[in-house]
Amino acid sequence: MAFTVIIPARLASTRLPDKPLADIAGLPMVVRVAQAARASRASRVVVAADSQRIAAACGEHGVECVLTKADHPSGSDRLAEACERLGLDGEARVVNVQGDEPLIAAAMIDACAQLLDDRPDCVMSTVAHEIDEPAEFANPNVVKVVLDAKSRAMYFSRAPIAWWRDGFGGGAIKSLPQPAPLRHVGLYGYRAGFLRRFPTMPVSPLEQTEALEQLRVLWHGEHIAVHVSAERPGPGVDTPEDLARVRSIFDDAAR
Repeated sequence: MAFTVIIPARLASTRLPDKPLADIAGLPMVVRVAQAARASRASRVVVAADSQRIAAACGEHGVECVLTKADHPSGSDRLAEACERLGLDGEARVVNVQGDEPLIAAAMIDACAQLLDDRPDCVMSTVAHEIDEPAEFANPNVVKVVLDAKSRAMYFSRAPIAWWRDGFGGGAIKSLPQPAPLRHVGLYGYRAGFLRRFPTMPVSPLEQTEALEQLRVLWHGEHIAVHVSAERPGPGVDTPEDLARVRSIFDDAAR
């Protein structure tokens, strides 16, 4: 199972400027992400950067990097350009690890890649885990996914799905249905040929409504295989508060 991890990284962030270069225990965050990805079975780990500053930081710490255009509308477009620059053929396996996930589990990366080999009926793969808190289920910043009988994604939503008709009286979510609802983890596997095709596919109305790019895939009739992980991912970094939390975790691990 040969595969390449590509980590899209861009400097622009409204909530945390220069996020890829944020220091975490003496190293830029994007380097920490690459180190975590190297613990997987990936044959290659590459950062797809939009800035020479990111490329320089990667070079300083021995991380392979390709410089991509700064004006890509999405991470998928950046990944598609990176595939071209790396010369990956259409059947090459690619796992997209977000550049703000320095605590990503290697086992989740491997599971995402393995699904591409196991599920030729699916153009993509991703990961989910069980939700165990009603507040998490109700949170619109937590993306949920429901699966079909073949463990393929039926729908992704910021709303609590599947809605428990007999258990959500008065609209308040005080308990969870069984089986447990699933939280989507933003980790994706692709075959490089589909990844290059994805940016050319028309944007779907559902994608625009939910602000979830993966809904474009389902809207066009393609399938996404989902691995349900027994473990939760480590926290990502979106805000200064998230950064402080992750720094604390690294500091505790170093003691």
